[in-house]
Amino acid sequence: MAAELDDAAGALLSVWEAARESTTSGLSAAQLRAVMVVERHDGINLRRLATLLDMLLSSASRLCDRLVAAGMLEREPGRLDRREISLHLTPEARELLVELRRDRRRRLADVLDGMTGEGRQALLRGIREFDRVARDLEEAAPPAVPWQGSDTPPPDATLDDPPVARTA
Repeated sequence: MAAELDDAAGALLSVWEAARESTTSGLSAAQLRAVMVVERHDGINLRRLATLLDMLLSSASRLCDRLVAAGMLEREPGRLDRREISLHLTPEARELLVELRRDRRRRLADVLDGMTGEGRQALLRGIREFDRVARDLEEAAPPAVPWQGSDTPPPDATLDDPPVARTA
């Protein structure tokens, strides 16, 4: 089933990628993904963003640096802990996402117009359930390991600390 879905999703991904390229040509796919995560989790800290993006803390930090420089993100000291930084979208990022969704929806409507009503309803039911499960899995993602991004754990780390997956 996963292989068949992967094959069938190619057209959907092509529509989305075409909209991303035409609307957000200045942002990479990873940067856009980060912007969308921050939109969904306004005020998220860098460690949680890195976890949700499945990347090293140092990579997420550099990604955010580029997004701040591009005018897409703002950093703000945390309300409870001033050492922690919370991330927020700028008005420009919000407008960019509105434009992206408008373009994507136009492109999707063109494809949906060629489908039967029954096919459209079945697709919508399946996508809604898929979205719910995917969001539940995202929320259940384990917290980042405190020593993530380092090849060696700090002296107080225990053998019970899970290993860290390395992704760029």
